[in-house]
Amino acid sequence: MDERTPVLIGAGQFTYRGDPAQSPSPTNLLKIAAERAADDAGIGAAGLAALDSIVVAPSAIAMPGGSRARGAPFSSNAAAQLGALVGAELRWAAQSANGGNSSQYMINRLAERISQGETDLGLAIGCEVMGSVAKRMAKGLGFDDWNETEDLSLDAPPIVGDTRPGVSPYEARHGLDRPINIYPIFENALRARDGRSLADHATRMGKLFERFTAVAAENPHAWFPTRRSAEELTTVSDRNRMIGFPYPKFLNAIMEVDQSAGVLIASVKKARELGVPEDRWVYLRGCADAHDIWHVLERQDFHSSPAMRLTGKRALEMAGIGADDLRHIDLYSCFPSAVQVGAEELGLSVDDPRGFTVTGGLPYAGGPGNNYAMHSAATMVQKLRDAPGAYGLVTANGWYLTKQSTGVYSTTPPTRPFEREDPAIIQRQIDALPHPPVTEQPQGRGTIETYTVVHKREGPFMGIVVGRDANGRRFVANTPNDPQTLASLEASEQIGRTGTLTQAGHLNLFTPD
Repeated sequence: MDERTPVLIGAGQFTYRGDPAQSPSPTNLLKIAAERAADDAGIGAAGLAALDSIVVAPSAIAMPGGSRARGAPFSSNAAAQLGALVGAELRWAAQSANGGNSSQYMINRLAERISQGETDLGLAIGCEVMGSVAKRMAKGLGFDDWNETEDLSLDAPPIVGDTRPGVSPYEARHGLDRPINIYPIFENALRARDGRSLADHATRMGKLFERFTAVAAENPHAWFPTRRSAEELTTVSDRNRMIGFPYPKFLNAIMEVDQSAGVLIASVKKARELGVPEDRWVYLRGCADAHDIWHVLERQDFHSSPAMRLTGKRALEMAGIGADDLRHIDLYSCFPSAVQVGAEELGLSVDDPRGFTVTGGLPYAGGPGNNYAMHSAATMVQKLRDAPGAYGLVTANGWYLTKQSTGVYSTTPPTRPFEREDPAIIQRQIDALPHPPVTEQPQGRGTIETYTVVHKREGPFMGIVVGRDANGRRFVANTPNDPQTLASLEASEQIGRTGTLTQAGHLNLFTPD
């Protein structure tokens, strides 16, 4: 086997559930996961000191404009600071762009660097601290202890991945600016395409995620290790209020967690030098990265993902297997629509007996914004060690079914050198797809293509409609926010409903007939 072949040699995860006043800072969370990965590989502190590359998926508090954090610090170069903490002399210290695809993307990039001789031993790692941030803010605890550990004086690291904002200003003005508002429009589009009633589709969502809760209940790292029934997941109650129709709280990813995870990746040559037994090795047998047409309003439709389909196809081809050959599958699971679209694009039935998670998914195992898929990969490493020769798939999704990164793993050694395909090859296919024109100031008649109703604790307060005008151009608009209109949008199927388009200041207004 080629000595430059990349191999995962260790994986570590950590979930903090203690007193928020004592919660680890972001860099300390990273260090805990790194140490656990080193222990898992059997290389300890000396192995971490041998690292030459670290790439970090940052907490949401490091995102531009992260006002929710209100002063919570995150190292200005977490990779470099972590390297110094473990005594490593790094050739490469980097940070990922924001997006849930980051973890698998970092693994793919690090494996490529190893195959090209740029890295011998690397660490892909990330964390989320929004759980303790929210609790500290609520209790007025401040972040003095974190300020002592997070170095804000370091030069910023290079950023890997696509750094563009996830939405356009036009989309953001009308509420299409966050996952809890956008994924519901995909869900409603799926339901209407398949002709299901609101009740039947709620049952489908509940049954799908009921299986996720069963996995989370057995996961020692899960944020909510609680098994819930399909009915409990979809029935609106005081504990399970509606967030964005048709998703009650229990069907939403939970980002307010304190979790970290990382994997150590070495060349075969370095793994042997470090003395890592080969029965601990897991290979990245296939990988691919691409993004769908960037802005949601410009997509072909709201129930498919060419990027999911093509990255999955490429990763499986690179591994030399088909989807039927997979033993374990972890599809990115921020919301039910992401899982359903992912399964469909991979040719999998929604009730596939293998299931679609090894962790329990983002709503239950925890949704550390940029780093969920690292927990998937870390869990997959152990699953595959326990089943030598089996294959596992991890998909990772950034923004709004936008950025896709896919990995296929196995203990089975590859028969040819590792070669990550240039993402531009797939990207050209996606960019060439036809998509509808968009108008920012629609007038006259319009028809609903998909929609959602956004709720606060007090109840519904905003209707968002994506539709087509009389000339077939796509638009986004808000509806009148009176209780009668908002209630009608949730009472029955709205896709295909007509209405009148006007402007109200900087906003488009769609008044249903």
